[in-house]
Formats: sequence, C-alpha cells, structure tokens
Amino acid sequence: MTDGGQTADAVAQRLALFLDGATTSMDIAIYDLRLAASPAAVVLASFEAAVKRGVKIRLMFNQDHALAIPVPAPPEIDWDFVHRLEAAGVQVKPVSGVPDLMHHKYVVRDATTDAATVLTGSTNWTNDSWNREENAMFTIASGEVARDYAANFEGLWENPIVALSGRISSPWSRLADGTDVRPYFCPGRSLKLVHAMSRSIASAQKRIRICSPVITSGPVLGTLAEVIAQSRVDVAGVYDATQMEEVNRQWGSQPGAAWKIAAFHSITSGARFGSKHSTPYAKGSTHDFMHAKILVTDDYVYAGSFNLSHSGESNAENVVQIGSAAIAELCAAFIDRIAARYGGVPLKVA
Repeated sequence: MTDGGQTADAVAQRLALFLDGATTSMDIAIYDLRLAASPAAVVLASFEAAVKRGVKIRLMFNQDHALAIPVPAPPEIDWDFVHRLEAAGVQVKPVSGVPDLMHHKYVVRDATTDAATVLTGSTNWTNDSWNREENAMFTIASGEVARDYAANFEGLWENPIVALSGRISSPWSRLADGTDVRPYFCPGRSLKLVHAMSRSIASAQKRIRICSPVITSGPVLGTLAEVIAQSRVDVAGVYDATQMEEVNRQWGSQPGAAWKIAAFHSITSGARFGSKHSTPYAKGSTHDFMHAKILVTDDYVYAGSFNLSHSGESNAENVVQIGSAAIAELCAAFIDRIAARYGGVPLKVA
C-alpha cells in the first residue's frame, strides 16, 4: 500500500520484483500507462529481460478518451513507451474507453503453472500514481484465482468490448495460509458485487471502513446511510473531496438524484470521514487524488480497481473479496491513517 510517502522509483522497483518472477507468461490490463524517466527504464528493463527468457507478455490498456466525467480521470497513455514495449517483443492492444472504460489494473503471472499469481489493486502505472496518490496493491498466489483473471483477460483480448466483459462467476478459494478470496469482475457481475458489498455493510457488527475517491453506487450509498443512521457500528473512511464536489454538482442538476445528495450528506455528517482536496483534473495537471479503493466490513475486505460508483458498475473492473482478520486489520489501519490526514474538512454540498 502507498500513502503518498513513497517514490515512483521505489514502487517501480517493487513492481519489477514481481515482473521478474515470471517464467512463462504475463497478461497485464492497465487503465493508465504513463511512466517517465527512471521508473519507465526499470519497468522496460524487466519486460525486456522477461521476453529474452521466453516469457509471453500481453499488455492491454484503455484507449485515450475525453469524456467529461469527474472520476476516473482520463488516461494519458505514453505512446512512445508503448512502442518501446512493442519493440521489446510485448504484444499490445488498446481497448476503447468509449462509452465504458477498461479500468482494470492487474497482472496475471504464469497463469497455467503452480506458481500462478495475480497482482491487483487501485494503482495505475504512472509517476503521479506512484509518487502522489494514495493507492493499494495486493498479490494473490492462487491457481484458481489466476485462472479467473486470465479468463477475464482473454475475453477482453479476443473481444475488446467492455460491455460484454466480466461474465465470470467465481467461487471462494482458500489460499495456502488459510485466507479466503473471491474475485468479482464488472460489468458482467457488477450487480452481484455491489449487492455483496451492501450485504456486508448491513451485516457488519464491529466496524466499517471505506476508502474510495467517490461513493455513488446506489445500493452502497443507501445501505451505508441506513447503517450510520442506526449508530450501531463504528463507521469511518476517506474520499476525494474535489471529485465528490463535482459529483454533487452533477447530482444537483438531476431531479432523481436528490436522495443521493441527502444520503451522502448524512454519511459524512454522521460518521468520521476525511476528505482530500486534490488538484482538480486538467490535461497535464498533477494527479494527486485519494485513489485507493477499499471497503472493510468486520474481517472482510473488498479491494481492487472499482470506485464505489454507479459509473464503475458499467466499466471493466475487478475486485477481490478477502476473508482474513489480519488483512482486514491492516487495511482498516491504512484507511484510518489516510482519513486522519484529511480529516475535518467539510464537503461543499450543492
């Protein structure tokens, strides 16, 4: 996990360690790919070395778009870097981000071997993401989970239409250390995902922690507001105030969204939420968003590329649900630390 205290070079080295472990294949789906200077050199060197040792590498990314949406920020693909990867022997495929985004951020390593591992989370491959944003990455060593991610990748690679992707229903898998994990893919299983999140929120007995740039998914928003109104469980979190202010302005122009404005206000006034006032998006601007996407309910964690947003339900997203008291404690502490950093700043409600 990164909380803005690491450098892009340090994150690049950690990513390179993961990439360097590949022996047969790597499938990479990434929303935003824009690395400069030394981090780019570190990642490129890992790809070049992998190709030389016979690893088959495929890279899929979101094609640039110019949609006027508050979140996520449009990708700014570094095409020069993409062409350097192609020259090194990496197969690449852009996926149209219009109307729905290819918003994944994962790597599937050696999917058909006993060492199959997935790297997933909220982190784009950009200097801003590695330098300035709060993010989280997880590695999952599981042949079953890796096969589901590989199937998701293969479906988009062969038919790069976001709306038709993610139709994979995954069961729970148990890792070697006893951790239970279950992946979800959107848009194919988006309703199943948001209702699973809502059920977990509604049934929480001791704590709920939320870390998301925006909170706009109807089932999540409504259930969270209801739980906070009941005052029976400890609820806290953090969101990106700049992006939620833009969401509130949009809601203000939609008569049917009045309940969402009221629900969000009740959430932020009835629980301990920090709010980061990040730099407003503009082409070429610094991206310093509160970008991590984690939900903790008691001893369960939901983490991945999915903002808790209505629009995210239509995007190509992935989330892994984790059943582990230790990981839930780690994630809750991370969220509390970030929330404390940005606490006490009220939201400007439309």
